[in-house]
Amino acid sequence: MKKVEFIIRPDKLEKLKVILNEYHIGGITVTSAMGCGNQKGSTDVANYKGIEVANLNLIPKIKAEVVVNDEDVEKILALIYENLSTGTVGDGKVFVSSIDDVMRIRTGQRGKKAI
Repeated sequence: MKKVEFIIRPDKLEKLKVILNEYHIGGITVTSAMGCGNQKGSTDVANYKGIEVANLNLIPKIKAEVVVNDEDVEKILALIYENLSTGTVGDGKVFVSSIDDVMRIRTGQRGKKAI
């Protein structure tokens, strides 16, 4: 099993959900995030939660996390590139890490049955 973390543009979340649904990935955790990469963010005056902030160097992003079967990772990554890439700075990143085990708290199921 692999944990796949997506840091994406907020407007790409619906496309991500469609891709994950094609692989019957039912569990997803989505978090609103702020960050910057090589572009160092925006330095203009910005409005963050109703407060005007100057020299904000963080850009709004979405962080989505899923756990998938090993055999699905490469296919999902290819679809992400095809469908979420705009070819410009700020498209985001995908982090893939190994998961040793998982347990569903309600039933005690472990491994692939728990995801």
